[in-house]
Amino acid sequence: MTPNGGSNYSASSIQVLEGLEAVRKRPAMYIGDISEKGLHHLVYEVVDNSIDEALAGYCSHIEVSINEDNSITVQDNGRGIPVDMHEKEKKSALEVVMTVLHAGGKFDKGSYKVSGGLHGVGVSCVNALSRHMTTNVFRNGKVYQQEYACGKPLYAVKEVGTTDLTGTRQTFWPDDSIFTVTEYKYGILQARMRELAYLNKGITITLTDRRVKEEDGTFKQEVFHSEEGVKEFVRFLNSNNTPLIEDVIYLNTEKQGIPIECAIMYNTGFRENLHSYVNNINTIEGGTHEAGFRTALTRVLKKYAEDSKALEKAKVEISGEDFREGLIAVISVKVSEPQFEGQTKTKLGNNEVSGAVNQAVGEALTNYLEEHPKEAKVIVDKVVLAATARVAARKARESVQRKSPMGGGGLPGKLADCSSRVPEECELFLVEGDSAGGSAKQGRSRQFQAILPLRGKILNVEKAMWHKAFESDEVNNIIQALGVRFGVDNEEDSKKANIDKLRYYKVIIMTDADVDGSHIDTLIMTLFYRYMPEVIQGGHLYIATPPLYKCTKGKVSEYCYTDEERMAFMHKYGDGTENGIHTQRYKGLGEMNPEQLWETTMNPETRILKQVSIENAADADYIFSMLMGDDVGPRREFIEKNATYANIDA
Repeated sequence: MTPNGGSNYSASSIQVLEGLEAVRKRPAMYIGDISEKGLHHLVYEVVDNSIDEALAGYCSHIEVSINEDNSITVQDNGRGIPVDMHEKEKKSALEVVMTVLHAGGKFDKGSYKVSGGLHGVGVSCVNALSRHMTTNVFRNGKVYQQEYACGKPLYAVKEVGTTDLTGTRQTFWPDDSIFTVTEYKYGILQARMRELAYLNKGITITLTDRRVKEEDGTFKQEVFHSEEGVKEFVRFLNSNNTPLIEDVIYLNTEKQGIPIECAIMYNTGFRENLHSYVNNINTIEGGTHEAGFRTALTRVLKKYAEDSKALEKAKVEISGEDFREGLIAVISVKVSEPQFEGQTKTKLGNNEVSGAVNQAVGEALTNYLEEHPKEAKVIVDKVVLAATARVAARKARESVQRKSPMGGGGLPGKLADCSSRVPEECELFLVEGDSAGGSAKQGRSRQFQAILPLRGKILNVEKAMWHKAFESDEVNNIIQALGVRFGVDNEEDSKKANIDKLRYYKVIIMTDADVDGSHIDTLIMTLFYRYMPEVIQGGHLYIATPPLYKCTKGKVSEYCYTDEERMAFMHKYGDGTENGIHTQRYKGLGEMNPEQLWETTMNPETRILKQVSIENAADADYIFSMLMGDDVGPRREFIEKNATYANIDA
């Protein structure tokens, strides 16, 4: 790589589209929200600029640090943001990039062929939403610097030293008057940095947490680097499953000017896991690249199965989804002018990409099947088994959905429904046990709160064949109560949940605050993630937070939801110990009478709800497979590593 390469990357490359005023007024429009998700998005935007330098061939190492005070530093060894005068703006190009919305080299195709991030909104957005930001540019043998407060420069760009480095260093302090959460989570950044390393093979990304020191006195640190890219990524995602075949079917090519990288594995499981990316952006809503992939997979495998006479022997009709059961795949495309659509702007709309991916995957898969007849037979046998199970699932599903949930009939007998029929204002509590269910039914607001008691631990759907869930009473009760339908409007994919007639816009898991309760939480979340991810994506799934203690001193009583709150009560009303303070530990919801349950856990005015979200689909897949699958080793290691964060109540 040539330092300061690309002579065409200068102030004239920076195009200005509009100003920065609106970002601080409506931050959620630009970064999604102002809580945990938006906070971490700031880091991604700065890192994306460095990744763009890497994609252009000028950067090989990116260092990300969480500093002691929860500020963030990102440094790369790219060319460094241009600092010469911008002709139109009459100020340094660095200042333009940092303070003007939609300003950057991403809009000049001479500077970047492809780019990720928010298309030039990124770094100026971060600046606008930071109470302070410092930028250092290492370029032309000199160090340049500018600082900002809430997006406004504190002084003109100035030289502050000499260097033999090239690149950019950004340090920012998120504005706590805007963000409701200001503490960075290592795990969230870890997942994204790992993902970026897989998607951009050859790049080294270092993540350092300066808030945590290891036993040897060094800061907590991980280095992410992948030589095999998405081939390595798919092995990582499949590591908690039993491979059907050991091979990774891999392609890395360019069709119609579109770079395409794809890796495919099959496992003995029953679900499809397809993770797609466009310019490193996780396209969670799919799009034309996924459509091209699925078309090629079905076309090639069906032809192979027909040619080998496998379908004649099976006497079962094969559907497209049968070819994807047990499939785990990663597809990454780079598109110079991506068109995003969908609810969260994460669905690719470029029509030309579908044909390119279809062609590339079709060629690679055809070659693999011809060269590996033994493995090909194993895959086809799996497809036939999937088709047989699908027919069984359809029969089970039809028996569940024979009556319309909206018609009043067909609802589970245990459901205590609410009187309102407006889904936006209705809540469904999934309650552990009949005893707690009884208290919840008495304590609820009947107008908008429905109660469905669950008996024991529901089926672990991670280990079960798809149709088995529809044979489970507890799972069926949940699906019926919600009004969710499967395969009704999508014959190509009978496993896709349709939540158009979702009867409750808040689905709240309410379990005991102990180990069994946490296990039931996980089982229910697994059901939603694997069968009805649309409910999570729509922001409808929550976990209730019952109090752990009721602390009383004389006439003063307070509910404490954490050990920290309990300690605070002791310090406030005692001397930090339990002399004279009565502490009642709630081990189960059933220990609370209806009034207490309403007051602490169900009343919208006073309760604490945790919203369940999918921050990173690939990481979520890995975690669910590891926690709920058959392989004990990785699960034990995870529990030992995270035991200090768990509320283990024997």
